[in-house]
Order: sequence, then structure tokens, then C-alpha cells
Amino acid sequence: MSAELKGASTLPEAIDLSHHLSVVARNRVVSPLKNLAKYFGRPGMISLAGGLPSPAYFPFDSVKADILNYDSYTPKPATESQGPLSWILSLFSGNDSSSTIPITVPKYPEHPDDVNLASALQYGLAKGIPQLQQIIAEFTATIFRPGYSNHTIQLHVGNTDGWAKIVSTLCNPGEGILVSEWTYPSALETTNPLGISPVPVSMDGQGMNSAALREVLSGWDEAARGMPRPHVMYIVPVGQNPTGATMGAQRKQEIYDICVEFDVIIVEDDPYYFLQEGPYVHPTQRYSNVKQTDMSDDQYIASLVPSFLKFDYQGRVVRLDTFSKTIAPGSRTGWFTCNPIFAERFERHAETSTQGPSGFSQVLITKTLISWQATGYLQWLKGLGVEYTRRRNYFIDGLLDKFHLELASTPQTLFPGSVRYIASDRSGYFNEKGSRKPLFSFVPPSSGMFVWLQFHFEDHPKFKELGEETLEMQLWIKLAEGGLLIGPGNMFAANKSASSASYPGHFRISFSNAEDNDLTKAIDIFAKVVKKFHEDARIVLE
Repeated sequence: MSAELKGASTLPEAIDLSHHLSVVARNRVVSPLKNLAKYFGRPGMISLAGGLPSPAYFPFDSVKADILNYDSYTPKPATESQGPLSWILSLFSGNDSSSTIPITVPKYPEHPDDVNLASALQYGLAKGIPQLQQIIAEFTATIFRPGYSNHTIQLHVGNTDGWAKIVSTLCNPGEGILVSEWTYPSALETTNPLGISPVPVSMDGQGMNSAALREVLSGWDEAARGMPRPHVMYIVPVGQNPTGATMGAQRKQEIYDICVEFDVIIVEDDPYYFLQEGPYVHPTQRYSNVKQTDMSDDQYIASLVPSFLKFDYQGRVVRLDTFSKTIAPGSRTGWFTCNPIFAERFERHAETSTQGPSGFSQVLITKTLISWQATGYLQWLKGLGVEYTRRRNYFIDGLLDKFHLELASTPQTLFPGSVRYIASDRSGYFNEKGSRKPLFSFVPPSSGMFVWLQFHFEDHPKFKELGEETLEMQLWIKLAEGGLLIGPGNMFAANKSASSASYPGHFRISFSNAEDNDLTKAIDIFAKVVKKFHEDARIVLE
């Protein structure tokens, strides 16, 4: 029975999942020094126990910043002539003081609960400063609505750091982790040196396929595989990296139920959660609709696909959130949401490794969120969604201008069931039957920062001679030499040894960090190089 149906006042507590802890995690003890920290805040306590420097000698009397007003930019998407960050640039062009909000973090607090440098820059708790913990806890409860009562917040130094702590805490050498067949490379590079192997699961238009997951788990042969059945899953469910796929509520419920059945921990790495852009619409059919910034807070929250946390009534989801995509990657600040047993082990790990995120980052983020308040931060997030939607549209519109794009009319191998565009040369690159030969195809992402292209090298004149993998890298080199660097698909493959028939040529293109002029130049380079790549091969053969 779903925890949501039981009502918020009767949510269950997480079940005991301590049997998932690794040998290393079980052997961790409270850091002797950190064990003293729980006494530091007691009134009248004089501490001479720790090696703490005196805050009097911190060379910062205060830290000041001017932050953007949460509603400084227009609620309407920027026009194509303005550029995607025109609203930010306009804030500084007129020196309008009303466009920014000054914040100050003093060295010493005026009131005990004030954010201050004396404590934030000191050795402190690995789980983060209490003011930021409280803000994040309230935000998590409001947005993600976990299905059990004793979920716990624990800060980390960004999601990649969070994943590294999870692997050490839950996995032993010789085990496997369930991953999508295309996945975030750094997640794999974290596990591979530890002797922990990826176990790929097939994908469709929503990411990991639940039927394929069941097939992998139910048919697991430990002797043939050489390792026990995986008990940990790594998944990026929104704006999936690299494919851009977004998983809906029903699919998440299916996957969660399977993980309950087979006792699997779900690690939900969700950095793109607030970059939900909606379906791509052809420019001729695009019209002004209710924008995210026009929604009430409740409407906006309801419009977001639910987190795995919402279905989690056992505490088997470890969610990774980060400020990297909503504030700045250099803040190196994010958080776990998980059951208290796992959170306590993550804290033990952090005490002897990263400790907490940077004190400077924590106080600046905390003061920003206090200044904006919850409604202001939601308004900021709505605006980010609008901006990235415009960037995605601008990029795909550019492909539409350079290639002949048409909707696939038959089932395709890439993400069956999705709206898929097939791109061919406008000048008429035809096959023997008089049909256009496809150059590449893609499913427009509804979230995130990436467009994932599948190339149809089977129509390339040198396909039989070279194979798809070689052609992928040859084209990638041609693009780089032409002045455009994109991600080659093979770096995202969970199974690097798969045949080219299973993993044809792919490229990941990011539309998130380029102004309109650069995106236009990039599309021009891409179109010229791709067309010439095929034309030159035909000329050589002729």
C-alpha cells in the first residue's frame, strides 16, 4: 500500500535496511574528534578539547554579496533576438539597485541562531550548518514529499561526491550496480576502480525500462554472472544524462515495486529535476501558453514529475540533490535524503573525508535562500525552467533550419514509443528506392541540458568497411577539428564491450552553456561537417 494513501499523519517509519551496508561502512566508527562536537553548544561549556583555531584570527570580518532578485527577470521567455541570458545582462547594464539584494554574513551573530562566519568557517558538523539543514528539510518535505516519516537530510559536496559516499557505504568489491544502458560516465568511473561492475538495463523513451529491469533481476544467474544479484541501482530519472529522457510517475512506481520485491536500494541522482521543459513543439505550432512563472506555487509543484521519494514507504530510496544546476556548480553543495541508518553512515564517512561543504558556500546559499524565502526560490526555479526551455527550442529549431526533419512514422530502435525526428540532407541524399537517407535521429528532451543523437551510419558508404564505432570517432574528430566539441556516445555506454549493432553511433550535445550566436555557429559547423563526412566518402568510392 502506498504511504501517500495512508495520510501524512500516519506515514510509516523506514524499515531496517542495515543488511545493505558494506563491510567498510560497518567498520566505520564515530570520529573521536567529531564525537566531541555534540557538547560544543551546551551553555557554559568551556572547550579545550579540540584543535580549533580562534575565530578572532579568521581574516574575514564579514562576507557581503549582491544577489539577484528572485523575480528580476521577465516571466516571459526571452525572444530569439535577445539571447538566453539577456535578463541577467540587463540587471547590470543600468546599475539599478532594485535588481539586486545585498546580503551580509557577519563574523559573530547578533542572535544565537543567526548565520555567522565564526561557526560556519570553523570545524563543524559533517552534516552541515543547522540553518541550511532546516531550509533543505522543509524544501524536501514540500517538493518531494517522502512516503515515510523519519527521512533524514545530510549535506554532501555535490552529487558526484554523494554517489562516491553511497558506493563506499552500500557496495563491496565484486558486486554489481544496476544502471541504464546509457549513463553518466563519472558514476561508472567511481565504481570501476573499486571492483564494482555496472549491470546495464535497457531503456526506452522514459529511461530505464521496468520490464527489462524485472527480466535482469528475475533471471539472475550468480554462477554465470560471477557475482551476486545487484542490490543497488543508480538512476538519473529526469533529463537523463546523456539521453535527456524523463521518467513519469507510473514508471517510477513500477520500478519501485520491483525494487521492493527484489530488495534493491534506489539511488536517485536528480540534478536536472527543476529543468523540466515540457515537450518540444514545432515552431509553426508554437503559441503562447501558461508559463511556469505564471503558475502558483502549488500548481508549479504539481506540474513536476514526482520523485521516487514520493513512492518510498520503506526508506529504500537515497535521493541526491544539488545546488549545482540551480545556484552554481562551484558551490559544491548538495544533500542526501534517505533513511536515518544510511544518513548516519554517510556522516561517519564525511567526518574523515570531505567533512561538510565549504563554509563560505553554505553561508552564501543559506543567506540567499533566507532572503528569497520559499516563494522566491520557487519563482527562481520557475524562471530557470523557462530559460532552459528557450535554449532547447533554439537549438532544435536550428537543426530544423539546416536539415530536413520529419517525424518517424514507424517504430524505431531508439526509445520506442517516443516522438522522434529523423534528419536528412535538404539537398536530397536519396537511397536506391528514392527515399531520403537518414543522417541521424533524436527524441527532443523534455528536461535537462542535452540532446542525444543517434547516427544512421548504416547508410554511410564505408559502413561495411569500418563499422559504426570507428565511424562515430572519425566523425567526432572531424567535428572537433572543425571547431565543435561534443560528447562521443561511447563514453556513456554502460557496456563498453557491446557490439556496434547493439550500440550504434551516438553523440551528446549540450545546449545549456552557449549564447545564441555560439549555438548558431555550432549548428552551422555541425551541419557542414556531417554532410561533408558523407559526401567525401561517396566521392572516394565513386
